[in-house]
Amino acid sequence: MLSFLLGLLRAIVEMLGYCLIGQAILFLLAGKGRGGNPIYQLLSLITRPPRNLCSRILPKASPSWLVGLLSFLILVVLWLFLSWMRKFH
Repeated sequence: MLSFLLGLLRAIVEMLGYCLIGQAILFLLAGKGRGGNPIYQLLSLITRPPRNLCSRILPKASPSWLVGLLSFLILVVLWLFLSWMRKFH
């Protein structure tokens, strides 16, 4: 049961990481018009919780790309930790 829960959490973290990568790619490709892009809006909605957490950690004047990068790095560390936990349980 614990292995299943760890796998489930790991899959959720992995999905959030992929959404952040997709959002970063659209950030680069769409430029200023990204606000009207429905796919970018969907990815922004999905990745809002980790980005809000990181925006509370960083100073208020931090650029959005830095918030996204820190969110991605935290998700990678969390994914590796869950992978390690699943291996030993």
